[in-house]
Amino acid sequence: MAAGYSPFQTAFDFFRFCCGRVPGQLVIQLSDRCNAACPQCDMNRSNPMARRRLGQIEMEGLIRLAAARGFRSLSFTGGEPFLYYKDLLRLIRYAHKHKIPMIRTGTNAFFMRAWNQAGYESRIKRMAHELSASGLRNLWISIDSQDPQTHEEIRGLPGVISGVRKSLPWFHSEGLYPAANLGINRLVGGADRRADDMDEKGLYQYMKESLAGFFDFVIELGFTMANVCYPMSSASLEEAPTLLPVYGAYSPHAMVQFQPREKAVIFRALREIIPVYRPRIRIFSPLSSLYALEKQITEEADFAFPCRGGLDFFFISARDGNLYPCGYRGQESLGSFSDWKRKPQSPCRLCEWECFRDPSELLGPFYTGLGQPGRLLKRFREDKIYSRLWWSDLRYYKSCRFFDGRLALESTRLSRGGWESSISDSAE
Repeated sequence: MAAGYSPFQTAFDFFRFCCGRVPGQLVIQLSDRCNAACPQCDMNRSNPMARRRLGQIEMEGLIRLAAARGFRSLSFTGGEPFLYYKDLLRLIRYAHKHKIPMIRTGTNAFFMRAWNQAGYESRIKRMAHELSASGLRNLWISIDSQDPQTHEEIRGLPGVISGVRKSLPWFHSEGLYPAANLGINRLVGGADRRADDMDEKGLYQYMKESLAGFFDFVIELGFTMANVCYPMSSASLEEAPTLLPVYGAYSPHAMVQFQPREKAVIFRALREIIPVYRPRIRIFSPLSSLYALEKQITEEADFAFPCRGGLDFFFISARDGNLYPCGYRGQESLGSFSDWKRKPQSPCRLCEWECFRDPSELLGPFYTGLGQPGRLLKRFREDKIYSRLWWSDLRYYKSCRFFDGRLALESTRLSRGGWESSISDSAE
């Protein structure tokens, strides 16, 4: 079973909040090798780039350091981590042994393509059992579109959706509940309904309908959790030339290019449609973060809480094994993790990378409230929409038992919240 928080850890984290810190998160890129064809990612199999991988001994050393320095969350990313499944499994077990409570990884599910071949069931059941026993807390599976054919064409992985549908019950029987992970793109609604050449009103309607179709689709597949990756596009890099992605998940492909005003529309569409599906599937994306990012783009550049990248959240690249504030601040190498010492960082609002932005926003009122209560009360008093959304997020996260991927969805807990009524509350 996955490790949980001890009373000592809870007390320690409260002390950190009082000092303006949040529980640490470390993302380690195991390798930049991938076997998928996704145009939205520069690590796709067609790119002739030299591939790199961190060694097992090096990875174990990073895990020991992360545990010793009090990191609470450790994510193994790629490339495609499951290309090195046996090594990945050993690393998850190693992190669990060192009492890191939240261990996460993800996959494009390429190993589920052979769903109609002999031996498939026994192989996937064994994998589900091993991952469940390893201490893994969360597993995400990438799904790019509400249309199965579109997703498989994007990924270059025919048959993978049928494999996911067939395999999820076996993971659930082992007490592991994978999450569907959507990276926002112009084909969410399917190849026949591209989000091209649309005005803001048309894009808003397209995204609402496509996102609803996506959530319906992944619920039908058997997922009980979902997450949304916000669009990372060159517009961000043009506005912030200091950004130089060291994490190859960035791509200049038109499929994932959105101008700032388009991104604001997408955040609003997400904020409107997520409450409709909160009673049916656990959706990690916090409404307060979507609202803050939308307002940051359209009204107030410093409205969102600064990202904790470089303060409490960090990224280690497979390219050189060095530590970075995040995967998109590639010009700011912090050197070796073993030599790193915490230094003050300038407040950062340069991108919308959700796995650092969302927790930064959700936790922001806690450390601000303890350190600068007047500032927090002023924000809540002056922006009632943000206040309602943030409190709603906290209640929802509690109802979802903080998205523990080792716990089954409890529909009665979600249905009590009246989350669908948040649509009118969040609309301006």
